[in-house]
Amino acid sequence: MANQSIKVTFTGSQGSDLAAKLELPDGEPTAYALFAHCFTCSKDIFAAARIAGQLAKRGIAVLRFDFTGLGASEGEFANTNFSSNVADLLHAAKFLEDSYQAPQVLIGHSLGGAAVLAAAGDLPEVRAVATIGAPADAEHVIHNFGAKIDEIDKTGEAEVTLGGRSFNIKKQFLDDVRGQSLKDSIAAMKKALIVFHAPLDATVGIENAGVIFGAARHPKSFISLDSADHLLSRREDAIYVADVLTSWAARFLDSVPADDPEPMPEGFARIEETGNGKFQQQVRVGKHKLTADEPRSFGGLDTGPSPYDFLGIALGTCTAMTLRMYVDRKGIELGRISVNVSHAKVHAQDCVDCGEGRDGRIDRFERKITVAETELNDELREKLVEIAGKCPVHRTLEASSAVVTKVE
Repeated sequence: MANQSIKVTFTGSQGSDLAAKLELPDGEPTAYALFAHCFTCSKDIFAAARIAGQLAKRGIAVLRFDFTGLGASEGEFANTNFSSNVADLLHAAKFLEDSYQAPQVLIGHSLGGAAVLAAAGDLPEVRAVATIGAPADAEHVIHNFGAKIDEIDKTGEAEVTLGGRSFNIKKQFLDDVRGQSLKDSIAAMKKALIVFHAPLDATVGIENAGVIFGAARHPKSFISLDSADHLLSRREDAIYVADVLTSWAARFLDSVPADDPEPMPEGFARIEETGNGKFQQQVRVGKHKLTADEPRSFGGLDTGPSPYDFLGIALGTCTAMTLRMYVDRKGIELGRISVNVSHAKVHAQDCVDCGEGRDGRIDRFERKITVAETELNDELREKLVEIAGKCPVHRTLEASSAVVTKVE
């Protein structure tokens, strides 16, 4: 099953609705991460999307969002600054904690890297911080404004062109970044740190990585990105960062214990909400772990079979096993058996093959049995239908069952 990417919104630091995407792994996440994008970029920039997708494939759910006034988020970019970006980041972490699970990993790209360094100390659940092409001080970003800096200082604001787009920058932005110093925050954050930086980064020089690394306390790591560009626009560079980041972060995460828990007793199943989405459940049967969910159309995340899907699975597997036992016992040469099961709610009066004595809407399961590389005559077909009807799950579904419920 592919990763699940769902759109979510939360309220930012200035009261605006911020647009976000939550990248979820196939099964239950081992941890949650929060990704902060580069200055004037968006959550959908290639590097953010690629890294989030790769981390999700390796079990880490990632929330990436647009800062106030950028991408699909509401609000006025001109009224934002570095401090409001840090505040947006803290609001995103609170949203994750309230809706899913507090993030254990912070990832920041470029100025987003500076933001995660500033915010990390205020997030006690965070275990690991990663920066990618990050400046050592937020003030570094104003170097991109060129000759417009004097105009902003004199008139209070100016139009600045960045990446082919025009942005209105106010003097309060300059004043804010000029007053920021990250060295103390880096030294005091008490988190594991990994610094990714390209030696030939033309936007944020490699010397910034040295300052960040020097200010940090152990455990800390540095990874050179060789010939990568600032935006990690090459697919292989983004995947490399994700692979290294996942392996490194695993050492510091509060994830599922390596030792498997004691198996469930025979005939006993434990179903427990994961807290991931509205309906996702972790199912334990014997030594096996499964995930149950509902489709997105029903408000779920579609990360596992639905309850009725499991009923169809039970009927289909039991049918195939019963048929195999029969033909083996009788010495009948039969190819590989496949069973397709469909389920629908139908009116009893419209169901000609549902038997008598039923009223109203009923559940109708239909099995289609196929046998690979075997010619079936009419007699064998009829026998297979008869034996399929002796499947224990078939009998359970057709008979009345007693369900006893207790609340402890």
